[in-house]
Amino acid sequence: MTATPVRPAWHPAIAGAVATLAALGLSELVAGLLTAQSLVAAVGGAVIDLQPAGAKDFVVALFGQNDKLALELFILAVSIVVGAALGMVARRSFTVGAGGFALFAAIGFFATLSDPSSAAAPAAIVAGVAAIAGIQVLSWLLGPSVLPADDAPARGSMPDWSRRGFLLRSGAVAAGAVVAGLGGRSMLEASQSIPKSANAAIPPAGEIASLPAGSSLPVEGLTPIVVPNNDFYRIDTAILTPTVDLPSWSLRIHGLVDRETRLSYAELVEMPLIEQYVTIACVSNEVGGHLVGNAKWTGVRLRDVLELAGVQASASQLVGRSIDGWTAGMPTSWVMDPAREPIIAVKMNDELLPRIHGFPARLIVPGLFGYVSATKWLSELELTTWESFDGYWVPLGWAKEGPILTQARIDVPRSGGSVPAGRVVIAGVAWAPDRGISKVEVAIDGEWRDCTLATSISDATWVQWTHAWDAAAAGPGDHRIEVRATDGNGEIQSANVTPPAPDGARGYHAITVRIG
Repeated sequence: MTATPVRPAWHPAIAGAVATLAALGLSELVAGLLTAQSLVAAVGGAVIDLQPAGAKDFVVALFGQNDKLALELFILAVSIVVGAALGMVARRSFTVGAGGFALFAAIGFFATLSDPSSAAAPAAIVAGVAAIAGIQVLSWLLGPSVLPADDAPARGSMPDWSRRGFLLRSGAVAAGAVVAGLGGRSMLEASQSIPKSANAAIPPAGEIASLPAGSSLPVEGLTPIVVPNNDFYRIDTAILTPTVDLPSWSLRIHGLVDRETRLSYAELVEMPLIEQYVTIACVSNEVGGHLVGNAKWTGVRLRDVLELAGVQASASQLVGRSIDGWTAGMPTSWVMDPAREPIIAVKMNDELLPRIHGFPARLIVPGLFGYVSATKWLSELELTTWESFDGYWVPLGWAKEGPILTQARIDVPRSGGSVPAGRVVIAGVAWAPDRGISKVEVAIDGEWRDCTLATSISDATWVQWTHAWDAAAAGPGDHRIEVRATDGNGEIQSANVTPPAPDGARGYHAITVRIG
């Protein structure tokens, strides 16, 4: 019997897809070994920076806090499809197909350089490994592909070793690429661990915050008054948490100041520290959503730090800048108002500030949505004018001013669930930092009733509320429950329904429950 070299239509596509996996997997491994930027993460960051107006709201609404994972999986899927297409091109011209792999590695390299915290040399090595690995694997998988002759006796009398061999080789390379990629990503995350010396460097706070009696209600299913660090929401633009070298980290205060100032971590935490509970929220939070949380924050008064530099009278905007280049701008008058206490936080719930929440330092500004204030991985404070600069999200269609809106949420019972025909506890949380909450009401089938409020921690935090409902009197069937809050200034939250963009979602949170 004889064999004729034959390349089936699916062979080059699979070879290109597997070569792409190999390129990305090995690049992740090398990035982990070098503690360099991941190509996938770098491209993801570039996609976030180039996103059109409205994209953030749509993606967060669709994926919530898994938005970054969804983006990386999307980039991986697109890369595999492009790799499959390059494999088909390589069937006719290997030079062109290989050039495509080199081009995409170069795109990844330049995307990496767009991150201010990335170094060129490690980025070049990672991109080079990706290009070489992709081209070599493509060449290896395309080269030895020979299938049995296309005659019936051969197919019926002997195993199709060539096809089987190709699939085995491809599967082995793909599996190895996945292992390498996961290993590299694990090393990247492990390399960003917080040094133990950082916690030891922070002295006790001079002003201690404690929870007043009655601030927490014993209702099962109710959101805790203080959200644990591991459960606290996270929304930011960083695909991978920025790596911070604490000994070389510093906070620069510049712009419209009398004297430019730079503080090391040790100098920052040597300043008087205070503790306070503050509720922060993301502007992308839907009505009834969970992109909001309350925590105890320990840090330095922001005004104390600004006083070191001397804020000039012409400075109408304070810009916080992250080490990865992200920016947020807020009115200087908001920061300087003695009615609120913005801080540079270094601890969260009595623990060193977690990496994903901004280690080594972040801004906590009561009353402002995070997109205009809560700069994580803080590296700079710039004083400028309101007209001369727009923070990261403003050119993408979000409002320049972002005060947190008055909101209330029903935690129990769950929407769509059944409740017994008896006494039913309705409970949730309401917030209006930094105005506080004076009243919460629930409407059951359109009839508004007052709720009982827990003891408030402060105007800067949310408050738990509860209402005892006699469900038996309502009768069997479906019932609609709505909630609304009144802030400390006596203003009732808006009933007009709006999407999160451009300055926060409005409307009453409503659920439906069934009795019986």
